Amino acid sequence: MRREIRLAGTGGQGLILAGVILAEAATSEGFQVAQSQTYGPEARGGSSACSVVIDGEEIDFPEAEEPDILLVMSKEAAEQEIPKLKSGGVLICDSTYVKSIPPADASVHMVPISAIAKQQLGREMVANIVALGVLAELTGLLPHDALEGAVLARVPEKTKDLNRRAFAAGVAAAEKALQVRQSA
Repeated sequence: MRREIRLAGTGGQGLILAGVILAEAATSEGFQVAQSQTYGPEARGGSSACSVVIDGEEIDFPEAEEPDILLVMSKEAAEQEIPKLKSGGVLICDSTYVKSIPPADASVHMVPISAIAKQQLGREMVANIVALGVLAELTGLLPHDALEGAVLARVPEKTKDLNRRAFAAGVAAAEKALQVRQSA
């Protein structure tokens, strides 16, 4: 049941934290997990990506070489990472910053993740948690309660309510995207 997930965008978007949370949620569900990250040379605004490999058995290689699930939150990440996506995989794009994508043999979901964080929650900094809600709903990779629990275990006490609402906003946005897709 090996699943390779790649979260990619720019530094400062919180994708490394999102990957750590995803890995912790998978571990809590009894899976073997490997998580790794890469950064560009800049502290903020440069490239940033995180790989999470989830399996029911021991993981022999920790990097997501051909992700089953790819989340991209910047134009540059889309251009760089989409060609690596496994054929038939799931592609989630933050349509706030990713307006067009190269061709992909994938189930493509364009969701305004960062705009939702900013407009509905007043804090774009929780876009990573919105993204986890979107990913949870669109992929069914892990139970919602496992992911939300991992989020709440990782964030500061004073931000738990904001992060709980961010996760729920992501789930709701994904539900809406699926309804639009089914009615098309």
